[in-house]
Amino acid sequence: MHPILIRNNVKILGKGNRVIVFAHGFGCAQSSWKYMTDAFLDDFKVILFDYVGSGSSDKTQYDYHKYSTLEGYACDVLDIIETLGLKDIIFVGHSVSSMIGMIAALQKPEAFKKLIFIGPSPRYLNDRDYIGGFEAADIKTIFTQIAEDYVSWTKAIAPIVMNKAEEPELAGFLQGCFEETEPSIALAFAMATFKADYRDDLKKFDIPSLTLQSSNDIMAPLSAGEYIHQNTRNNFFVVMKATGHFPHISKPEETIREIKDFIAHENIHTTRDELYA
Repeated sequence: MHPILIRNNVKILGKGNRVIVFAHGFGCAQSSWKYMTDAFLDDFKVILFDYVGSGSSDKTQYDYHKYSTLEGYACDVLDIIETLGLKDIIFVGHSVSSMIGMIAALQKPEAFKKLIFIGPSPRYLNDRDYIGGFEAADIKTIFTQIAEDYVSWTKAIAPIVMNKAEEPELAGFLQGCFEETEPSIALAFAMATFKADYRDDLKKFDIPSLTLQSSNDIMAPLSAGEYIHQNTRNNFFVVMKATGHFPHISKPEETIREIKDFIAHENIHTTRDELYA
């Protein structure tokens, strides 16, 4: 097996001719897509992977300098694309992977056909009239809590971001995902995520994309999704009935339906109502 595929624990599933790549968010791994992937196996070649430092990736390859920015994670995506010779891919990115996917697509646009952003944010910090959802003091507190007691932080944050009190097992599953990441790497990934600002890059991006926004998401508020939609060409915006930051775990059926609807419609230059009529 190619060293890149080993490094990123790449899994190739499905029997379709079209390619769909699922990219996990902060603190997670490819296992976070377990409620989604079966729905795509008949029609797609499904690519799953772990960023270096996450899940079952080769953590000896982790470089704190490289992964101090999201560009380092975008390199992982591009390495996988080039190693497998992928083209016309559908890229599904959760949370911070939305912007990681955009970075990769800006560098190699010919490889991407469409991108789906689930719970994205171009900047988590509030900035004058931009509402990202967090003040600098909030971010500092997150960094401190991760650094001092990562396990306690995961126990506290998992049910909040899952926002599915009636199904506590989902928060338990998420907590387990978080705890697979080494605390020092989790802190570095958090710093790369929360310090990022990709608002200007949105204006350079024109590959058809879909922003899937949960109706109540403490990590990526409605304002962040609206900002992406308003500042990105060929971007469609859907507010889901799902709540929380992990709709692919809490409401996989709705998430799958929206993704498949977007993929199925080739005419991207239509109104949202026409697209989903």
